[in-house]
Amino acid sequence: MDWIPCPCWGTNDDENAGEVADCDPVLLVSGIGGSILHSKKKDSKSEIRVWVRIFLANLAFKQSLWSLYNPKTGYTEPLDDNIEVLVPDDDHGLYAIDILDPSWFVKLCHLTEVYHFHDMIEMLVGCGYKKGTTLFGYGYDFRQSNRIDLLILGLKKKLETAYKRSGGRKVTIISHSMGGIMVSCFMYLHPEAFSKYVNKWITIATPFQGAPGCINDSILTGVQFVEGLESFFFVSRWTMHQLLVECPSIYEMMANPDFKWKKQPEIRVWRKKSENDDDTSVELESFGLIESIDLFNDALKNNELSYGGNKIALPFNFAILDWAAKTREILNKAQLPDGVSFYNIYGVSLDTPFDVCYGTETSPIDDLSEICQTMPEYTYVDGDGTVPSESAAAAQFKAVASVGVSGSHRGLLRDKRVFELIQQWLGVEPKKAKRKHLRSHKVVDSG
Repeated sequence: MDWIPCPCWGTNDDENAGEVADCDPVLLVSGIGGSILHSKKKDSKSEIRVWVRIFLANLAFKQSLWSLYNPKTGYTEPLDDNIEVLVPDDDHGLYAIDILDPSWFVKLCHLTEVYHFHDMIEMLVGCGYKKGTTLFGYGYDFRQSNRIDLLILGLKKKLETAYKRSGGRKVTIISHSMGGIMVSCFMYLHPEAFSKYVNKWITIATPFQGAPGCINDSILTGVQFVEGLESFFFVSRWTMHQLLVECPSIYEMMANPDFKWKKQPEIRVWRKKSENDDDTSVELESFGLIESIDLFNDALKNNELSYGGNKIALPFNFAILDWAAKTREILNKAQLPDGVSFYNIYGVSLDTPFDVCYGTETSPIDDLSEICQTMPEYTYVDGDGTVPSESAAAAQFKAVASVGVSGSHRGLLRDKRVFELIQQWLGVEPKKAKRKHLRSHKVVDSG
């Protein structure tokens, strides 16, 4: 297996020096689950990586990332009061969004499931961008709300840094997935800063109107971040579920009830109905966007986890729902400032969950709390496997270009066609191709 250079080891910094004078800076912004997270004891300087990791993933996740939402502050806080969750800012913010498990084993086996912005970083470096001068990354604590001060002010600081280090050049933001939701919130909350620092915004696979199938099921049963053989070593679906129930960011990606969907998203449940002791029947019940809230409440009424010898109740969180509703108001009102160019890439051609169904006609649900231990069946629409194209293509901002690309939600970050579009919109090309073009041009002139 060939050795693959990794930008987070700083392999190309010197090579690109002096070749970036005409490049406006680029800031890469990750989505949910797309940032390395560390944890440490408050009285210690020692940090451990708790997300993402392949080995001992479940244990580290439970100890450090299981959390409770604090309605007084709006933050999701670790169950252990002595733990802090941090995002490493090494390599100008790029390390945290590059290879999400940068262990030797992952690099040796080249487990592409956790190679997040890695290929895009290499592509941009190959086009002449220099880390710390014209190339930056922004990873963040994705458990939190997309409009919380910690995330919004962190993004503002990163934009200021990119602007200053590039000599006062405006920034191109390239955001992925939920990162586009956070950028939208920032644009509404800090329009003057957005206008001052941002020239272009390229967004990839953003659930502008929500991701109904995946988010509804995440709230009810959790999510498997890594598929295939690696999933046996990774955080389990149930372990992830206990975190997501307390994450404002998840609630903020529920389907937008104000959006005119071609078909309203639904949750369906095959229910056992007992008319008397000897007579039962089975009915298929449907829950729309509003009715689903009662379903969440009933299904999660007994949800709990064990931590430190204590039982902790984790029902559906109405305080987070209220917070998320205010975030949706912000997203609906956000406007693109004059002078900023917007480009949208969304995934197409893959079956993408839309409606979710629990139970079957032959194996119906008796009590709704059983849903949390039930694997879903989906009704699919077109999209990237996670976000329906109907949602990702429905940004309310006027786009210079909006392009559907066949690819998976995370796969778009290493897609050749996506790279071609980004290079076109940035006005750059790989250095080797650029040099070849210059040499041929010189030969023609001299002839």
